[in-house]
Amino acid sequence: MSGIASKIQHQRALAAGVGSNYNAVKYLGQDFEALRQQCLQSGKLFCDDTFPAHPTVLGFRELAPNSSKTRGVTWKRPTELTSSPQFIVGGATRTDICQGALGDCWLLAAIASLTLNEEILARVVPHGQSFQDNYAGIFHFQFWQFGEWVEVVIDDRLPVKDGELVFVHSAQGNEFWSALLEKAYAKLNGCYEALSGGTTTEGFEDFTGGIAEVYELRRPHPQLFKIISKALQTGSLLGCSIDITSSAETEAVTSQKLVKGHAYSLTGAEEVDYRGRPEKLIRIRNPWGQVEWTGPWSDNSREWSQISAGEKSRLSNKSEDGEFWMSFNDFLRHYSRVEICNLTPDALTSDRFKKWDLSRFEGNWRRGSTAGGCRNYPTTFWTNPQYVIKLDEADDDPDDNEVGCSFLVGLIQKNRRRQRKMGEDMHTIGFAIYEIPKECIGQKVVHLNKDFFSRNQSKARSETFINLREVCNRFKLPPGEYLVVPSTFEPNKDADFCLRVFAEKHAETIEMDDKIDAKLDETKITEADIDAKFRGLFNQLAGEDSEISAFELRTILNKVVSKRTDVKTDGFSLDTCRNMVNLLDQDGSAKLGLVEFKILWTKIDRYLNIFRKLDVDRSGTMSSHEMRVAIEEAGFSLNNALLQSIVARYSDQDLTIDFDNFVGCLIRLESMFRIFKTLSKDQNGEVQFTLKQWLNITML
Repeated sequence: MSGIASKIQHQRALAAGVGSNYNAVKYLGQDFEALRQQCLQSGKLFCDDTFPAHPTVLGFRELAPNSSKTRGVTWKRPTELTSSPQFIVGGATRTDICQGALGDCWLLAAIASLTLNEEILARVVPHGQSFQDNYAGIFHFQFWQFGEWVEVVIDDRLPVKDGELVFVHSAQGNEFWSALLEKAYAKLNGCYEALSGGTTTEGFEDFTGGIAEVYELRRPHPQLFKIISKALQTGSLLGCSIDITSSAETEAVTSQKLVKGHAYSLTGAEEVDYRGRPEKLIRIRNPWGQVEWTGPWSDNSREWSQISAGEKSRLSNKSEDGEFWMSFNDFLRHYSRVEICNLTPDALTSDRFKKWDLSRFEGNWRRGSTAGGCRNYPTTFWTNPQYVIKLDEADDDPDDNEVGCSFLVGLIQKNRRRQRKMGEDMHTIGFAIYEIPKECIGQKVVHLNKDFFSRNQSKARSETFINLREVCNRFKLPPGEYLVVPSTFEPNKDADFCLRVFAEKHAETIEMDDKIDAKLDETKITEADIDAKFRGLFNQLAGEDSEISAFELRTILNKVVSKRTDVKTDGFSLDTCRNMVNLLDQDGSAKLGLVEFKILWTKIDRYLNIFRKLDVDRSGTMSSHEMRVAIEEAGFSLNNALLQSIVARYSDQDLTIDFDNFVGCLIRLESMFRIFKTLSKDQNGEVQFTLKQWLNITML
């Protein structure tokens, strides 16, 4: 199926509700219930051919086949590892997640936080799975991926070395839900090694569909403890970590038993009365399930004896389970950042939770058309996709006298982790926010141009351009309309992205794009309008039949352009010449008469003037970004998707368009607009085709 057809089909599926947590997209088309029934009927355990028990699914570099870390790895089902395997024992808890030989502590910290909310956990780990009832060696999990939920099916063959699970495992040797969850996530991302290295926010978002904020603790937000407390009360997921200064410090343990370069879960925030004064405490969990802080407020520290018996009983925990308390001041001193995942409205079913207003868009950057780079590249920045946020309602915040609207903007680059095996990595991404000019307020079909950005400064922007999966920041701006421009740092970087806006109050968000339209030249030319000189030239070129075929037209045009030094061309193709003839042929002869040829000659002369005018660097070719302006100059208004198609179809490898392709593009555009205008009975922007009509038109 073509890319365009696939995209339309995908949009229709989303509109029908496919991609929600209740109707997840079936990854690789695998249906869990159907596959399980087949296995139960055949009496055979499921073997997943799409993610086989083979060294290639372990990794591609450190975990590549035949590497030292993968030698001796075998694959076993839980039923082969223990006599009484269980999916979940006594409910999923934070102690079920212990790290193995993979550097995915960021993921395990997110899973650990997930267990604090049974309702959210059930969205990822569907109920009704076990090694007893209807066991067929098959399990399934659901993950949020860039705007839609995806169901991933796996078999239960797990990598084992020396009789132990290689990767994540439960502290109880007979519990396997966390190991199977990690395998499903590895399948979604291509292999186990693709999970090595990341941020807890990535795991948070893929398990909830929420949007994550990051707070750097070297300059802590003045209300950070309050933000953390509120986030915990509203079911948000939180993580924290300590930066390393060199690779040698990765997972190094400090003298007080904190692990550097390691992702922790933040599980509690309390204020206690300590020696007659309030003391803020933070509870943290190490996903290793062990190695705990030994400083003040640790499990056996003396501070616990200085608070009331009731508070001590409620908060104190002396087991070596990886979870510990520390003072908020020590937390700020030792840790580097906090990550908070704010949940989507559909994840918060209780009315006691305040819910965000959510808008989401899928977009892409494409070389030569919509990948304009950041503001450092003023000639192309304006070509990036553009989105409008309409903020009408100010926050209800009695502690803040400043009238404003709070919102979060999150920009995610899609599928980059999965592409690691192909040598791809994260692009450096960010966004800028501008106030909409008064003359454009309320408009939806206008793409702000280069002049606007050269005259206006941004009102806000992402804190930095960075090569992470997502850039997310919180803003507070006065009521009004604002333009968000997401971009890669450098232009011409191909990538797909998902842009989300979470607002405290209702905020209308729309994509800004030029409408599709054309101002077609309706000038009439009759034989009486044609001078004798042109008539004589035509008779000389046309020959005995007094008409010019596509073959003859090709010869004529190539002779003309070969003499010009101000345009570059490989010569007009027969296809282009046929399109020209089809556009102007009135009698169906597939040839051009005198009047038709005069009209064509006038068009080509006009296109030549546009080409020379907008070829700013006098290269004799049109850059893809100059082409966008030239199309507008020729009377056409196109949206981003069509401009991408034009660059893909008509530009060379270096994103330049020569004169023959330039003319061919404009001729084809005019043909398509004229056909549509002719067939649109009510001029309502819609046309109905029979299959025969569709084939006749598309074969032109």
